[in-house]
Amino acid sequence: MSDIWGGAGRSTLLPRLNDTYQDFSQMEINVFKEDKDCNVDRVKMPVILQGVQDDIRTLREQIANNKGGTISIQDLESALVKTEEGLQAKTEKVISQYNNQVRTLPNQEANRFDNNVVAIETTWDMRSQKSADPRKISAHFLGRERVRQPQGSRSNALLPKRQAVQMPGPTPGQQTKHMLTLRAVLDPYSNMNRQALNNNFGIQLPLINTKQPHKPAYSKPIIGSTIEPLAVLPKANRVDAQLAPPPISEDDAKKGIMSLIERGLIPPAAQLTLDPSPVRNRIAPLHEPQVKHKPPQTEAVSLLSGVKLDPATMKNDVKKMPAVPPHPKSASSSITETRTPSAKTRATSSSMRQVKTPATLKTYEMPIQPLDPYYGPPPTTPASGDFKQLSHRFAIQNGRTRDSSSEFIAFKQHYCLTWGSIVTMIKHLERMLSSYVVPVAFVNGDRLADLAMEFELERPPSIDDMLTVIINREDVEALIGRPGRRFKGPRGKDLAATRIQSSWKMFRDRSEYLEYRKRKWASGVIAISWIMHVKMSKVKVKLKQSREEHLENFRRRARKLAMSWDRIKQHRRTVIHIPSLGLSQEIRDDINEFGIRQNTQMARLCDIRDPNVDVIFVSPVPLSEETLQYYSKLLGLKSAVDSGVVEDQCDMGEKYKIIVPEAIKSFPAHRMCLSTLLKYSPRTMKRIQHLIKGCDAYVVTGVPHKDDLSVADYLDVPILSPEPEVAHLYSTKSGCKRIFASANVEVPPSEFDVYTIGQLHECLAQLVTENLTVKRWLFKLDDGYDGRGIGYCDIADHLECYQWALKESKRYGEKWSKKWAQEAAYIKIHAEIPDVLAKYARPVHSELYEDWSKFLDAFLSQGGVIEATPPSESITTLTVDMMIEPTGRANVLCVGDQIHAETPFSCWGVSMPQSSVEPDVLNVACKKVSEACKSRGIIGYMSVDFVTFIDPKSNDQILWALDLSLHYSDSLAMFQLMSYVSNGKLDLKTHTFNVPPPKQEQKKRRRRLAGQEDEQPPNTSRYAVMSTQLLHTNLAVVHYSVFFQMCRAHGIGYDIKEKQGTVFTLLDSFNREHLGMLTIGDNLPGALATFARNMSVIHQEISAPNMQGETNFKLAIKDIESILGTTVENAEDNEG
Repeated sequence: MSDIWGGAGRSTLLPRLNDTYQDFSQMEINVFKEDKDCNVDRVKMPVILQGVQDDIRTLREQIANNKGGTISIQDLESALVKTEEGLQAKTEKVISQYNNQVRTLPNQEANRFDNNVVAIETTWDMRSQKSADPRKISAHFLGRERVRQPQGSRSNALLPKRQAVQMPGPTPGQQTKHMLTLRAVLDPYSNMNRQALNNNFGIQLPLINTKQPHKPAYSKPIIGSTIEPLAVLPKANRVDAQLAPPPISEDDAKKGIMSLIERGLIPPAAQLTLDPSPVRNRIAPLHEPQVKHKPPQTEAVSLLSGVKLDPATMKNDVKKMPAVPPHPKSASSSITETRTPSAKTRATSSSMRQVKTPATLKTYEMPIQPLDPYYGPPPTTPASGDFKQLSHRFAIQNGRTRDSSSEFIAFKQHYCLTWGSIVTMIKHLERMLSSYVVPVAFVNGDRLADLAMEFELERPPSIDDMLTVIINREDVEALIGRPGRRFKGPRGKDLAATRIQSSWKMFRDRSEYLEYRKRKWASGVIAISWIMHVKMSKVKVKLKQSREEHLENFRRRARKLAMSWDRIKQHRRTVIHIPSLGLSQEIRDDINEFGIRQNTQMARLCDIRDPNVDVIFVSPVPLSEETLQYYSKLLGLKSAVDSGVVEDQCDMGEKYKIIVPEAIKSFPAHRMCLSTLLKYSPRTMKRIQHLIKGCDAYVVTGVPHKDDLSVADYLDVPILSPEPEVAHLYSTKSGCKRIFASANVEVPPSEFDVYTIGQLHECLAQLVTENLTVKRWLFKLDDGYDGRGIGYCDIADHLECYQWALKESKRYGEKWSKKWAQEAAYIKIHAEIPDVLAKYARPVHSELYEDWSKFLDAFLSQGGVIEATPPSESITTLTVDMMIEPTGRANVLCVGDQIHAETPFSCWGVSMPQSSVEPDVLNVACKKVSEACKSRGIIGYMSVDFVTFIDPKSNDQILWALDLSLHYSDSLAMFQLMSYVSNGKLDLKTHTFNVPPPKQEQKKRRRRLAGQEDEQPPNTSRYAVMSTQLLHTNLAVVHYSVFFQMCRAHGIGYDIKEKQGTVFTLLDSFNREHLGMLTIGDNLPGALATFARNMSVIHQEISAPNMQGETNFKLAIKDIESILGTTVENAEDNEG
């Protein structure tokens, strides 16, 4: 303890030593005289203090004797050192004597009566279990507080009566003043050192002039860093981490590892090893199970385990009290004692140790003095933190704390220093428990103290916070959680009334607010709707005006084209092919691979066969370089086809351009028609405008669309097609029936413009009654495309009255055509029609319409026609492509027989020229249709579908007109390819396709022998089988170069000299699943057989047994085989 007492701490030990030593020594002499036998060492205490006083007096006399003379500083310092050492040794002896005594806490109430007396705190009386009431203590006891001291002369003896002795001692204020004075005395460099020695000891120290440190001439503050910069990682190492790090100096190493890492001298990912390691491993102690719940005992408990506070046994037990161990650095004994920490640190009170010093000595640590038995046994000292219970518990019953219980009083004594905040927290608890009418709640005092410290200066605690200190929390929480519990308390009625009022006001205000929000939202919607309506109306007006302008310009350019058509045909011109399918959005959404479907007319490029024609082809899909090279080579065969020499090929790249609109990438998921995409492609439009500049040009579109007018108006070129609205009107199933009716051509029994279910039943019943020989009836949507909107029903097979109706028709004979003869049959048939349709009607494409009800909804919403199928098993469908020039002249371009694959109602391919109907009959029907179209202002390309069969009654061939399409067809595009690669022409009178004969070398003329036949002229007629609908998913795994090598290996190719063979059209550059194929032969069976063989070879080469893929090859081959069988039968019949 010498290091403690050698500093400023000495001021607490000897305050005002000169003034108080005499009184203190005299008091100790009187005390120790009566207790000599208790402790012999205590007799030496006055002697020690007397020696200290003599040394100080000697020092004073030496200084006084040298008055007026010179005093040596070294002698003065040596005297002071000697005095200091003496004081040190004697002070430690006094401290040792004081420390080896049992003390009690001071009584705070005693200070109110006598400021010069140190009081002892009122404590708990362990015999009577009552607190000592300070008001009952006499003024003499309050003024002269006694201390008790056990006697060791006899055992089990009560404390003897003795004269009350006043315990002298400084007050806390005096102690603080003396402590500051002693610090100044012991600190030679303190400013108060000379004055303190002079005031307390009468020592006048000489004034020594100390050398003042040199100060700078200026007093400006230094701005910036006052330390040298630390070394950091060089820039080269920061840029290139592979360089070796710079060496670390000793100064940098002293800054620590974290500083080196932060400055980059050590990489952050470096693995560091500390030697020796700061973490040391040792075996963890294992405790026995029986001591698991045993509370730990501190060192103070073991030291004071022999102390008994019972006055009856105090005499015998005092001698057995262990002595406090001395301080290791002091000559005498010292003590290590456990102090009671504050409420914030009581959790670690058992592990914290504080060394007692004279500066921290309290009144209750002073020696125990004997007390007059008149006043009864002395109060006990409250237990310190080391003797507290594991937890303080007390109860709050009916909203009031049991403050008279022993547990609560013990809790109050333990937390006396922080009792103010705890009382506030208890009030919160009482208020909460009273509000919810909780009968009883047990509170954990320690948790309550912690909570009080936490919320002392913060917000009030919540209910959840206060529930954490309640031991029976589950029961209390269950009561609090009951609905309406809070209204049973003392202020329950007021709270309930307040709650009802607030709820009603909330409901009223919220209802008003919601109504306000609803009205505000409605007004906003109305305002926005009105604004949008106004804007949309303006936009519609502008669009209508724009479209009217486009239509007017279209008509103006069409008239101009009609006037100059003859001149344009004879001169150089540019044809802009836009193979757009301007169908409705619903139909476009139902077509898979819509872009590929628009690209099936790549053969339009063959229009460059005419030397006066240049072609600009707008492709609806991007084309690869491989595809472009293929068409370049295919179109380069023109001169070789004309000459018949394979090597005679040319480059036709200057006569055609293939352009892809840039908007295709902008709208990949939108199924827009090609005209719309071109409309939103300004760069493509400008390029086309630049290409057609200075020459005659016109547009050939596909299915007309209103955006064709915008494109044509931007390019300022005419369109070789009717108006979009006219084309759409007469391309519908009902519209074409009007055309055929005006053309006076034969059509199947049918009714058109059917829009209601009643009309459907009535028309169908009338048609069935009039045509009892028809077995199947078709239902076609007006907007149907390529056989996609067709349903059917076999009425005759499911009518119960059908046989009776046949008998009735035979009975009436020729009069059956009269309405009165059919009336009875009509009524019966009409009654059965709804059930028959509901049960037996089916859509052709089940992937588009799941059942008849879905198809019927579409039929009634769009309108449609009811049509009879030919009453024959052998049916042939024909397609005739025509063109009505702007001048009104109609030309038949090609005729062919249809090939069906997936369904008998959609065209998959065509065989050209047709060989099913007499040419004259077909030409007459086509002429009638073209005249009817021309009368309605229809120009451009169109295709007419016919069906022919043998009438079972008359055995005559019947030709019915079925459908009319006012657009450029796939069959016409493939016919252009056929004409391009064969250099042939179609004879419209005989419906034969002839090619020029091959050029033969001139030979010497020889005399023909008798009986020798003349050489047969070469066969110049050609037949072709063509299709643009070939589909096989396994083609995607084969590149086009490999595909053509495979075809050459199997002899699939085209012979330019013989004008026979196979030619392909590449439609899909990337997936390669779609393909077009043209096969040319010198006879129809040969061409059909070659076409079927090619498909079979391709399928076998690209398919495996476990990977057949999705294809329509098999269905097409099946239909071709049936056509071949019919052809053979017809040939045999002709020969017979």
